[in-house]
Amino acid sequence: MATYAVGDLQGCLEPLQCLLKQVAFDPAKDTLWVVGDLVNRGPQSLETLRFLYSIRESLVCVLGNHDLHLLAAGHNIERLKKSDTLREILEAPDRAELLEWLRQQKLMHYDEQRDIALVHAGIPPQWSLRKALKCAGEVEAALRDDNLFAPYLDGMYGNEPTKWNSDLTGVERLRVITNYFTRMRFCTSEGKLDLKGKEGADTAPPGYAPWFKYKERKTKGLKIIFGHWAALEGKCDEPGIFALDTGCVWGGAMTLMNVDTLERLSCKCDEQGHAQPSVAPLTPEQTSASAQR
Repeated sequence: MATYAVGDLQGCLEPLQCLLKQVAFDPAKDTLWVVGDLVNRGPQSLETLRFLYSIRESLVCVLGNHDLHLLAAGHNIERLKKSDTLREILEAPDRAELLEWLRQQKLMHYDEQRDIALVHAGIPPQWSLRKALKCAGEVEAALRDDNLFAPYLDGMYGNEPTKWNSDLTGVERLRVITNYFTRMRFCTSEGKLDLKGKEGADTAPPGYAPWFKYKERKTKGLKIIFGHWAALEGKCDEPGIFALDTGCVWGGAMTLMNVDTLERLSCKCDEQGHAQPSVAPLTPEQTSASAQR
């Protein structure tokens, strides 16, 4: 029995299947953790979603910003953008079943035995584990509530508020929680977000830093697996923080990590998100320093 975590899929099914074959993944006994952004941008969003649904009993999945965007487009087709590769899902005969399953997924997963969290973008430095789970639960409850589902999806877009405040209510409260878990890269030590910067960790605006860099971060010591930030190229020198988005859909690679041994495999991809023939372990230069600890 093994547990693996994989970086952002974004509709790239071939490299995922390539990696699972390499480790002889068996859904009858193994488990796959997915860091979110299951769909969009890549060539096989529908097929990827169908495959994950087929192994759902062996899957732990958290939602990314592209997954929430799919749910919003399913609610209101006008949300679709020209660059989206989601229309095939929305026109599929099994659309309702797939979207309903996606709607039930988490924003954050915590494995108590391993003391490790799985999120798409990160956990803001001012939140403890307990606070993060509670806030994630608020969004998860809204997604699953027939009365709150549509208002949440209609109101989740936007960059404001830029900072958490416990007095926030309604859609504004849910929006900032969503932005932390699915869009965050740079923030201040108090959790004020900068949602414009998308480059490497050393490109933070003045007064900002990568969310995982703060010494006073309240989740210090908690192991965290995340995706979302392709510009990191899977490298993160913060102990116990594991970056898995290696830019598959941008002609980079897809990365799979054994959650217990921290061994990583990568499958190189072309610029269309298709798998390249070879699959090989990452070199020490490519491997996150935190994964080597």
